[in-house]
Amino acid sequence: MNDVEPLQIRPMALADCDRVSEIRVLGWRFAYRGLMPQPFLDALSAKDDAERHRARLAQGDGSVVNLVATRGAEIVGWVAFGPYRDGEVRTGDVELYALYLDPRHLGTGAGRALTQETLRRCAALGHDHVLLWVVRDNARARRFYERAGFRADGTEEPYEVAGVLVPELRYARKLTR
Repeated sequence: MNDVEPLQIRPMALADCDRVSEIRVLGWRFAYRGLMPQPFLDALSAKDDAERHRARLAQGDGSVVNLVATRGAEIVGWVAFGPYRDGEVRTGDVELYALYLDPRHLGTGAGRALTQETLRRCAALGHDHVLLWVVRDNARARRFYERAGFRADGTEEPYEVAGVLVPELRYARKLTR
């Protein structure tokens, strides 16, 4: 790991899918250990996830934005955001769908930089709010989002993982332009 290299944020490319999926799987296994069924986490496949990413990027309509954070040539994190989905209905708000770092890069500022760039872009697009869902018992992620100005808005829904209901909380942040 080289934290001396300056952090760069750029749009995700098809060639990034393998590394982004590796980061996503590592992130799930790190963040959700003890919060989700371990057999589910053990069965996650970066190869399968990369195929899904490639398909979504190739078929996307541009409404979902995927960015990667790099230090030198290494991708260290990924964020995805787009229209907020209330069930199947898109609202005027934006949702931060995913933010994952290679666990070796936690605490290096990469997550904060990806979040700040997301908020900047969302405000520039004219959005008033950013919403996200976080696993209720993921204290580390909740502290991170709270430091970034997000607050739980009182909405809680279960997320089913391998037959187990995992409670998620919705967080919101008002944007300033």
